[in-house]
This record gives sequence, structure tokens and C-alpha cells, in this order.
Amino acid sequence: MSDAAASSASAAAASAPAAEESSDRSRPNVLVTGTPGVGKTATASLIAERLEMQHISVGDVVKQHKFYEGRDEKYDSLILDEDRLLDHMEQMLADAAEEGRGVVVDYHGCDFFPERWFDLVLVLRAKTDVLYDRLVERKYSETKRNENMECEIMQVILDEARESYAKEIVHEVQSNTLDDMESNVTRIEQWTKQWIKDNEQ
Repeated sequence: MSDAAASSASAAAASAPAAEESSDRSRPNVLVTGTPGVGKTATASLIAERLEMQHISVGDVVKQHKFYEGRDEKYDSLILDEDRLLDHMEQMLADAAEEGRGVVVDYHGCDFFPERWFDLVLVLRAKTDVLYDRLVERKYSETKRNENMECEIMQVILDEARESYAKEIVHEVQSNTLDDMESNVTRIEQWTKQWIKDNEQ
């Protein structure tokens, strides 16, 4: 993210109604992130279903509310309007906290969200051959496919997460098979139960 974009995102977060800090919430918020194709939405959906959390698929929110400034034709992707997106999500998280619900957010970026939003950041990883097949199945262009493959090989999202959040809340897990997904969701179930116990008021 550029300095200008980072500044803009920070300003948006500052101007939005503040989501409650973790100490004021009765349920945790989880971010599921990783390179496109690693299984974020499927994993987040299952977490939300098992734990009765609100699932926020950021890509869907962006498209639904037109939180973008244009399209990057080279990479066939939307150019985010981060100010408006963060304002909207801030309110969504505040509403969920007011209702006593946890939130699971999934998105392929993680460095522009306010750190205070999340209690756990789950970074999904996939083997290159598995990821390649998934991106081909999605009919990504060669340019977009190569960009995402390089991103995964260079662990770009993992590094972003480690730089943006406290190291103890960032967890890297494999997401190559359905068994992997089931294992990851089970771990989140166990972690959530412990978080609720530790944060009982």
C-alpha cells in the first residue's frame, strides 16, 4: 500500500464510528486472509456457520456498495475506495458487537484494516500446484494468475499480516484439502471458546 493510501485509510478509520475494542466485546472478531484461491471464503463461511458469527466477505461488500474508484484492466481487478469501505465496515463491526455477535471477515488484503478490529488473523496458504489449478478453474487471465502465484510463493500476504498485527494473533495454516479446512475450522472453534472464557465479564 502506498503512503497516500495508508494515510487515507487511517483517516477513514479515524472518522468512522469506533468499533468496540476487544475488551468491550463479548465475542471475538477473526480475519481470514491469503492469496486469491487459497479458500478464504469457504473457510470463513464454515467458521461463521459453526460459531454463529457474522460473515463479511469484503469482496462482496465492495461490489454490492460500489466501494471502488475504477478498474485495473491489466490485472482485471477493482481499485478500492478504502475510505468508504472502512467507514461502512466500522459500522458493521460496531453493530455486531452491540448484538453480542462475533465477526469473521475474509479478504485477500489485510494491511489497511485497523489493527484493533481483530483478535485473530488466520493466513491461509496453499501449495503452488493446488493454487495453480484453482486459479485456472476460476479462469483467471495469465497475467492475473502469474501475479497471484508469485504473491503466494513470496508469502506476500503472510508478511503483510505479520507487519500489520501483533505476532501472537497471526497464524499461518495450510489450506490444500477439505481435511485442512475442517482442521482449521475446528481450531478456530477451540480458540473461540477459550477467548470467550478468558474475556468473560
